[in-house]
This record gives sequence, C-alpha cells and structure tokens, in this order.
Amino acid sequence: MEFANKEYLFLLLLLIPYLIWYLMYRKKSEPTMRMSDTMAYRYAPRSWKVVLMPIQPLLRIAVFVLVVLVLARPQTQNSWKNQTMEGIDIMLAMDVSTSMLAEDLKPNRMEAAKQVAAEFITGRPNDNIGLSIFAGEAFTQCPMTTDHASLLNLLQNVRTDIAQRGLIEDGTAIGMGLANAVSRLKDSKAKSRVVILLTDGSNNRGDLSPMTAAEIAKSFGIRVYTIGVGTNKVAPYPMTVAGGVQYVNIPVEIDTKTLSDIATATNGDFYRATNNKELQQIYKEIDKLEKSKLNVKKFSKRYEAYQPFAIAAALLLLLEMLLRITVFRKLP
Repeated sequence: MEFANKEYLFLLLLLIPYLIWYLMYRKKSEPTMRMSDTMAYRYAPRSWKVVLMPIQPLLRIAVFVLVVLVLARPQTQNSWKNQTMEGIDIMLAMDVSTSMLAEDLKPNRMEAAKQVAAEFITGRPNDNIGLSIFAGEAFTQCPMTTDHASLLNLLQNVRTDIAQRGLIEDGTAIGMGLANAVSRLKDSKAKSRVVILLTDGSNNRGDLSPMTAAEIAKSFGIRVYTIGVGTNKVAPYPMTVAGGVQYVNIPVEIDTKTLSDIATATNGDFYRATNNKELQQIYKEIDKLEKSKLNVKKFSKRYEAYQPFAIAAALLLLLEMLLRITVFRKLP
C-alpha cells in the first residue's frame, strides 16, 4: 500500500506536543478538592471508571491518526510485473460467411466453431492468442493477447449472421483471412508462430490468392493449420421466408486441395471436421504444439483504499463522544 498525498502524514507529528501536554499539564487542569487528611483513601480500591479513564485520550489519538491516513489517500500498489511464461503465438482465422449458418454441426457451424475455439483458448492460459474473422473481407476481431477473458468475450460477440446482415461483405476470402492473421504474427519474436484457419468453403473473394498468402506465411516462418468444416455432401441451411424459416439442402463445397496445399507449404497440417466431435479432436491435436518462452508484462490497477480508515475513524469518534456524555460524564 502507498499514499497519494504523503505530505499529510507529517500531521502525525502533532501528536508529540499533545502527549507532552497531556502528561505534564492535564492533571493541573482537573478540578481539585481540599481535604484535611487523605489517609482514609490511601488503600481504597479504584473504581472501574477510574481505571478506564485513559481510554478517552487513546480514542482521540486513534481518531486523529485515522483521519490523517484518510487525508493521505492510501491506495493499493500500482506496479508492473515482468513474468516469463511458456507459450506460443497463435492467431485464429475464422470464416464467418453466411454458409457458416448451415446446421450439419450443432447448433450450426459458426456456434460449434466458437464453442470449440473457446475451449481451446481456455486450455492454453499462457499462450498469446488473437482472433481474425473473414467472409468476403477480413479484419482483426482481437489482436494477440494473454488476456483471455477479453478474447473470449470478443469471440462470443461474433454474430452468426454478421455477413447475412450486411455488416461484412459475404463470400469466402481465404487468402485475405490468412494474410490478415499473418500480419499480426509477422513481427512476433516467439519461437513458434501459428495460424489456425477454419473455413467451410472455397476462395471466391479478395485480392489475394490463398497460396500467395501461404507463401507470405512461409517467408515469416509461420505454420498454418487449416480446418475444413462441414459434411461431405449436403447440409441443411435455414432460409428466411415470409412467416418463418425454411430449411434447404445446400452442397458442401470445401476446397480441400487448396487448404491442404496451404498446410503443406507452411509445414502445418490439414484437417476435415464433419461433426462437432471431430472438430474438438482436431483442436486437441493442435493443442500438442511445441511451446516457447514469452516475456509478459502484467499491470495491476490502483484502487483507493481510504474507506476502511474513514469508517473506523467515524466509529471511534462516535464511541468517544458516547462515553464522554455517559460513562465519563463530569458534573460542573
């Protein structure tokens, strides 16, 4: 704990003259009574009130000290902490095109991919992980971070109908999605840098071909693990019609050759997931990646901590006033 206004602590020096005055001159200010002989009172027992009389100045001193501490604004320590962790740098590149609404995975491809990705992130607490999403265009949903709570929150905020609602151009720009993820990893100093690219289609948008993006990843020493998600034939897809939703079977067109070539070119692996269980198993296999050391700087926020001192001061002051007008009340 530290104090924001340390200069107020010098007020505690005022206790020295107060204690001197109390010890030397306090008795002189007390009322006295002349008696011819005090022998009869020499061995008389002292009452409990007399024994407890010094508690009053002690309470006043305690209140004064607490008030000074409140003025000095005690705060929790604000510190940076360097820590070395074992981990790798990972970018998740996730397809969010409208075809990801197909329900061959439950409840649909997008939600299944988000759920498994969330489990993967939770299982690697020391990794630097980021999230890139793409459809007809690509952008970074979350840069690489070890703050996985924020990453998981941003992952859950990825809507399944983001392309359907026109918030992002529809289509499948695999090359742009991969290039966006690579741009986040290219300056990383980690020993191992990985992109996990998940899609359910073939490249039909974007100014950059998937293989060109793969060559860029290879030039930076970035491995790419590609996942083709969806059944092998057709998949039920919800079509919005007047009065409700109608399901139609759409063909599953995954460019497995391109995805496999991307993985091969970058020393990664290609996987096919036709159901939720297979998708989970794929992420478990990728979870066995090598680890490298990361230097992480953690920040602890500063919080005001004067409230307990203020409450204690108020309670002790109230107690002192209550004792003065009741137990230790003095008659004129």
